[in-house]
Amino acid sequence: MKAGLPALAALEDEGAIVDDLNPPPRLLMGPGPINADPRVLRALGTRLIGQFDPQFRVYMKETMELYRRVFETKNRWTLVVDGTARAAIECVMVSVVEPGERVLVLSFGRFGQLMTEIARRMGAEVHVLETEWGAVFAPERVEAELKRVAPKLVAVCQGDTSTTMAQPLDELGKLCQRYGAMIQVDATATLGGMPLPVDAWQIDCVTGGLQKCLGGPSGSGPITLGERMAEAVYRRRHIEEGLRPKDYAPGEGRVIGSNYFDLAMLIDYWSDLALNHHTEATSMLYAARECARIFVKEGHQRVFRRHALAGQALVAGVEAIGLKVFGDKAHKMPNVTGVGIPEGIVGDRVRSALLNDFNIEIGTSFGPLHGKIWRVGTMGVNARKDAVLVTLGALEAVLAGEGFKLPRGAAVDAARAVYRAAGE
Repeated sequence: MKAGLPALAALEDEGAIVDDLNPPPRLLMGPGPINADPRVLRALGTRLIGQFDPQFRVYMKETMELYRRVFETKNRWTLVVDGTARAAIECVMVSVVEPGERVLVLSFGRFGQLMTEIARRMGAEVHVLETEWGAVFAPERVEAELKRVAPKLVAVCQGDTSTTMAQPLDELGKLCQRYGAMIQVDATATLGGMPLPVDAWQIDCVTGGLQKCLGGPSGSGPITLGERMAEAVYRRRHIEEGLRPKDYAPGEGRVIGSNYFDLAMLIDYWSDLALNHHTEATSMLYAARECARIFVKEGHQRVFRRHALAGQALVAGVEAIGLKVFGDKAHKMPNVTGVGIPEGIVGDRVRSALLNDFNIEIGTSFGPLHGKIWRVGTMGVNARKDAVLVTLGALEAVLAGEGFKLPRGAAVDAARAVYRAAGE
């Protein structure tokens, strides 16, 4: 069947295009994005200065140092990419992987599939280790595949919001080191919400985003690169015409196949060389800096405890009214919970009622889980008691209205009990 261009409906109210922006006051309790911290929104409104203004270069260095603390690393090349979290993933892959090189993807959900897609587009020889949705990988399975495939790069999510599972990483970095592979971790859904000590776990690269646990808007992707990955990238260094010094000599490797996502050129841009690459998304750099500053000031352990407690309270609440939590609870992400949709209940109708009647957004899911679970996020500025209790109270009301038999008030009571037991 020949593909044609898709349809595009006309605006229902063309007069509205000249009205002020006035979005409804949603409480975003889905898998992300979530509500941005008001301090981050204020940072977005800060006055602009040029990207080579000495003060702006100071802000860039401050952002690098703040994210070293977020990632718990001493990696020199810790920076942000202008673009969504997906841009950060692709930036690393296109800069590290050359056509024909082997990549092993550990896929336990939709975003493992995304990393597979990106690696294939790079021309890599891609091997995929899969597990059922709702489970994660034991180190023994990963080690066996490392022996079999001998990849240059291993790509894995720390947390995949499609299944709400979190892959333990504390042994994987060491395994990859042992077998000569580098490891790239997508922490879009977990960065700032659960432990990820990059140096202690010997992880070569982590990419993230702002729009989940860090409490910012989508549009900036933090990256940290270990020394051996940075060297692998910089071996392919290329300087654009018009910027090349007289003594310029290109790198030894194949030229990176993207200009915008050329991580070697981004290293030059963020380094003291300050070689021009692109016009920095100034407001997003301010937002990224503020997200990291807020995180560092609150402190790792307090932030992680807040996310864990919100997730525990939500689980207690949904289970108290007879709903089931999806997947292996021992490996559930603290900040996103999969809730089974009861038989006879239309999941999208519940979501619509929450949105239209209570201004609360929760998520559906993808692939084999579509229509089977809701995904409820408790992260960033929304990982707090009142947001959890309000969401559970609204869910109770909507489910009761749909004819689901439940003990009214039990979800809120159970969640409050979790907070009381924790001294909150």
